[in-house]
This record gives sequence, C-alpha cells and structure tokens, in this order.
Amino acid sequence: MGKFFDEIPEELIPWIEQQHIFWVATAPLTLNGHVNVSPKGYQNTFQLLGRKSCFYQDLSGSGNETISHLYENGRITVMFNAFEGPPRIVRFFGTGTVFERGSPKFNELVPPDDLLPGARAVIVIDIHKVGTSCGFSVPFFSFEGPRMQLQEFFSKKEDLDNTSAYGYSPLGLRQYWCDKNAESIDGLLGLKIASKTAGLAENKRDIKGRTFIGKILSERDGRLVLLAAFTGGFLLSNLWSAVASRSSFSGGVISSLLNYP
Repeated sequence: MGKFFDEIPEELIPWIEQQHIFWVATAPLTLNGHVNVSPKGYQNTFQLLGRKSCFYQDLSGSGNETISHLYENGRITVMFNAFEGPPRIVRFFGTGTVFERGSPKFNELVPPDDLLPGARAVIVIDIHKVGTSCGFSVPFFSFEGPRMQLQEFFSKKEDLDNTSAYGYSPLGLRQYWCDKNAESIDGLLGLKIASKTAGLAENKRDIKGRTFIGKILSERDGRLVLLAAFTGGFLLSNLWSAVASRSSFSGGVISSLLNYP
C-alpha cells in the first residue's frame, strides 16, 4: 500500500535507474490554467544527484508548459511506473529549477558527450517527499526500443544553425524556439533563450519580423513569394499602362472639345 518518505529509499534506486519512461506534472497558479503532464524518454536523460535531488535533460518540443510553470511557481511531480516485474508506482514531489542550454549549470550537468539533439534545458528537482503505491492496475508492457524521430528532427535543425555564417538559420533550432517555446498556452513566460535568439538580429528586425522573414526566406516558401512578387509586378505594370493610355485618350478628347470653335 501507499507509503511516504523524506528521501528516495536506497532499495528503489536501481529500479528507478532502469526505467525507460517517466512522467512530469506541473500546473500554473491560476484556477483556470492548464494542468500539464508530459512523458519523457531516452536513456540517461534522467539522473539522480543523490537521495533528495535529481535532474533530467529537457528536449525541445512543440510545447513549453513544464518550463513555463516552473518559472512561475516551481512545483513539479515526477512519476515512474513498473511495466515489468512486480507492480510499483513511485512519485517524487519537489521543486524544479530550469537551467537553460548554455548556462554554467547546464554545461556542468550535461557534458558534450551526453548532449542530445534538441536539448533546451535541464530541470533540477529538489525532492521534499517520495511516495510509493501499489500499481496493481498498471498493465504489462515490454520495451522494444526508443523512437528516434525527435532526435533526427532536431539534429537537422541544429545542423542548419551550426552551418550558418551567423549561427542562426530561419529553419534552425533557435528559430523553432522563438516560434514554439516563447510562452505557454496560458501566456506564461517560456524559454528565455527564445528572447536571446531574437537579440541576434536586434539591429535588423524584432522577433516577429525575424519569424516572418525567416519563413519567407525558407527554400519552400521563398519560391512562392518570388512567384507572387513577379506576378504582382506584372499585373501592376499592365494596369498602369492601361490607366495611362486611357488617361491620355480622355485628355485628348477633352482638349478637343474645349478648343471646338
């Protein structure tokens, strides 16, 4: 049955380190805000720092709820389930701190060899309570392997940034953060790196301008823009010629009428 501890029991540590998936839950302070639960995977993204703290490598995605909620209030719960062997559920209740990519703490916890494509932060959790429960209703599942789509997707985006002369590509990871991770669905502050990215071209355009121009300069959208510009210019040119011709004709007729004896 359910038990609570002030720190992670020693006998649970090997089991926790063997898990292939865990969940994190956070929520904003407002009553009508959206509670969020996110699944996390990939080997070695989660690591214990002792019996009262842990961290995980937070990878980029289309949402930014966990980081936004932690910036606002810090509350977080981490949950593990046993899908093999004896049933078990373990929860860590704690306070989470966000250390974004490039910060000293991020670099300390994630050496280059452990860095995964698309990593945007590490979430460090100070655990104040550990809960265990039965998990009798959790079904059996067997682990077949990790899905690699996320790493492949963000690896390409990182390559676009890294091969750019300015370390920025309109189709790269930095622009993705600007577009997807700047705030939560409730409008809370999101990834601060997104604002810093906008500063890369502060003397040229603001973040919204960058986003728009980035899109029209992309290989896919650029062709459409060029075609639209060419077509628009052609139509305007012909329209102007027609108006000028009609104006000339009308002016001649009016002049003739005025000079009629």
